[in-house]
Amino acid sequence: MRTRIKFCGMVRPVDVDTAVTIGADALGFVFYPKSPRYLGRDEALRLRRRLPSYVAAVGLFVDAPAVEVQAAVEALGLDVVQFHGDESPGQCAAGAGGVPFWRAVRMRDRGDLLESARLFGAAEALLLDSYSAAYGGTGKRFDWSWIDAQQRGGARLILSGGLDAESVGEAILSVAPVGVDVSSGIQGTDPRTKESAKMERFVAAVIEADARRAIAGSETKR
Repeated sequence: MRTRIKFCGMVRPVDVDTAVTIGADALGFVFYPKSPRYLGRDEALRLRRRLPSYVAAVGLFVDAPAVEVQAAVEALGLDVVQFHGDESPGQCAAGAGGVPFWRAVRMRDRGDLLESARLFGAAEALLLDSYSAAYGGTGKRFDWSWIDAQQRGGARLILSGGLDAESVGEAILSVAPVGVDVSSGIQGTDPRTKESAKMERFVAAVIEADARRAIAGSETKR
């Protein structure tokens, strides 16, 4: 199964169009007011309308009231809700309603993934990012050795944190996540822009790593 690609922190229509054209599977819109990539509802709706049905719209929230999350899901037709704060399992379920949700795990040590896997069984995926006292993505890599052999290749793991075209291949070959999530690794001159060349190189690196993984798998079966 190929690795799914999510570009997060989309703000500009041109970046959304580029992401769709080069093969991103999901695009993330940030609804956390303290983020430099924050979008208002009207801005997000204009971007959401540019997405074809085969590209998922993911809304990122941080400790937002359930009614606020539900309102955004309904108004924008979000496909996935990504919780990046200190939400409990019950708060995640209430906010997402019937929409699948991803739980961000801010990794400080290997125990964080184990605990989150236990608590958030209803999450469609666990999105692993580096720990920060602030919320949202960090742009920094955590220690992938904290993901043990039994967890690697799991259908619920999305890897984030410090990924770019130079590191994502190693991440896929080491962890075999179901998806990878990038924001600052494809950033342009400021946090609200993306660079098309970086997006293209990132997608190419994922495709190359998947091909290498498939070849390694076929050789193992011989």
